[in-house]
Amino acid sequence: MDVRPFWLAGRPATGDGELTVTNSHDDRVVGVCSVPTPAQVEEAVEAAHAVRREAAALPIHVRAEALAHVSRRLAERADEIAHLITAENGKPIFWARGEVGRAVSTFRLAAEETRRFGGDVQRLDTEPAANGRLAYVTRVPRGPVLAITPFNFPLNLVAHKVAPAIAVGAPIVVKPAPATPLSSLVLGEILAETALPAGMFSVLPVPNDRAAGLVADPRLPVVSFTGSGPVGYAIMDSVPRKHVTLELGGNAAAVVLADADLDWAASRVALFSNYQAGQSCIAVQRVIVERSVREEFVDRLLKAVEGLVVGDPADERTQVGPLVSAEAAERVEAWIGEAVAGGARVLAGGTRDGASLAPTVLADVPAGAKVVCEEIFGPVMVVSEADGVDDAFAQVNDSVYGLQAGVFTRSLDVAFRANRELETGGVIIGDVPSYRADQMPYGGVKDSGVGREGVRSAMDDFTYEKVMVLTGLTL
Repeated sequence: MDVRPFWLAGRPATGDGELTVTNSHDDRVVGVCSVPTPAQVEEAVEAAHAVRREAAALPIHVRAEALAHVSRRLAERADEIAHLITAENGKPIFWARGEVGRAVSTFRLAAEETRRFGGDVQRLDTEPAANGRLAYVTRVPRGPVLAITPFNFPLNLVAHKVAPAIAVGAPIVVKPAPATPLSSLVLGEILAETALPAGMFSVLPVPNDRAAGLVADPRLPVVSFTGSGPVGYAIMDSVPRKHVTLELGGNAAAVVLADADLDWAASRVALFSNYQAGQSCIAVQRVIVERSVREEFVDRLLKAVEGLVVGDPADERTQVGPLVSAEAAERVEAWIGEAVAGGARVLAGGTRDGASLAPTVLADVPAGAKVVCEEIFGPVMVVSEADGVDDAFAQVNDSVYGLQAGVFTRSLDVAFRANRELETGGVIIGDVPSYRADQMPYGGVKDSGVGREGVRSAMDDFTYEKVMVLTGLTL
């Protein structure tokens, strides 16, 4: 099998090590990529540092066309890349196609936002002392970005860091997840087709134990991390003077109130607790149902879960595939076992076969169980009941996480109340918390992170405001 090169300052390169990527469904080898040496990592960082001023000065049309080119090429190669995502991640091809489509949109949105990313003008003569003065306010890059990306969306979550960086003129060094580096290497291949200057991007599939040196390097003043909370906050604590954005985990709640469309709610909760095999930080983990409709809703929910197609991720019909590894599935199985030992009832699923875990519904789960308190990152949901809106919203907020929540209701008043009261970065009314549009601000509060993704929001995060005051003008 050919060894794929990595991308070093915009060009393909090989190092002295190799990383083998396997398919979690059948354990076959799907690709081998080269691993850079410490000297090559140093070269990549130095190149990003050296090109930072040239990158910041790139004309807007150059940045925008590079981003538009990536969007077009991803669309042209969509089928190939979707199958690659399925192979390295275990994600069903149905969801992999959706991820590629979202990445196409992410780069297109970035191209559009780049052309709107101009300065603002403020007249300062609102006070007599500022007669003849005008302020020109722009946003300029903080400097090169280190992007550390996770395995669960190996293309689009890379896109959400790369596209905004290019849009604002910031060089970027990507460290993809070791389990799923292949999609990001294809993205590097497409970026190399553009007119971006050498050094503008590198994709370095280094092991996680080598990431600390990149995080600490002062030539990378911005760190954008998506992954687990303990790792993310350890990064932030280790570099307190850097600008660090963290998109971390959650244990997302879906609230089902008595006025909801129960069929719609059941179908959406069933699907989006189990899509990506539950390996999404906004997959439905907690289902909080108003007591008066609990029995009726749970009956519909279990039928919807039973109807999900589980199996080979390469099969176009499959909705639920394996987790990223057998080890990940074993951990989730252990958490289920711990909850059952504490008194929880298994209403559906709970069985494991290698890396695959049957879609699982739990009830009567003890309050302190991991499946309630922590992010399970697997196809498991916990159903509880609530005595009305007050109790339901209190249960949502009874969590150290606060990424997104979903509220199934027909009441506009309740919708706005949810927006006021729920301690989350996003509130989705009439649907699951798993909804995300790639242009909207996305991120959490509490232990779910700091900063926001979404193309324009990330562009703001990667830059700072700079003011030039013009004096002696006739206004």
